[in-house]
Amino acid sequence: MQDTFDTINEIIRTRRSYFPPEYIDKEIPREVVETIVANANFAPTHRLTQPWRFTIFRGNGLTKLADFLGEQYRQNTPPAMYSEAKFEVTRTKILRASCVLAINMQLHSDKVPEWEELASVACAVQNMWLTATALNVGAYWSTPGNLDALGDFLNLSPTQKCVGLFYMGYHDDREKPAVRKPIEDKLTWVEE
Repeated sequence: MQDTFDTINEIIRTRRSYFPPEYIDKEIPREVVETIVANANFAPTHRLTQPWRFTIFRGNGLTKLADFLGEQYRQNTPPAMYSEAKFEVTRTKILRASCVLAINMQLHSDKVPEWEELASVACAVQNMWLTATALNVGAYWSTPGNLDALGDFLNLSPTQKCVGLFYMGYHDDREKPAVRKPIEDKLTWVEE
């Protein structure tokens, strides 16, 4: 049991955000992606609503997503603020990833409040992130400003919501230090 504890402790403490510029040109096999998303399915969920849903973009799907987000930037940026460089960065960020998942949430307003569904989805994403870390896959959760438009692009129903994008790609495996204040600064003990 100690080995299990040591392993999970190591994975939790070495999980970091790895961004598309850090990704190397190496495709994540579909089986690895399937393993990562399978572990999302074991997140805690109130009333077993299991609200997490994912749209997985790979291959030509990445180009479709990049084109959509680039065009959103072009259409929604005032001419005086528009930058062709920003347009290209928007597209390139997607295309540098081996895989991008749209993180979607199925709402069950008749059973649980929306914040509980979001908490479950966040736990599902953490499960994916920890699994990716264990498999040396870099990842990060991004929340673009145009989530409503992204929901339309994904053809989500009125009871579904997109809450972000989960980028994944292999990286050069250099360790990043943790940037955390001590846990003692975040605790209040009540013992009497």
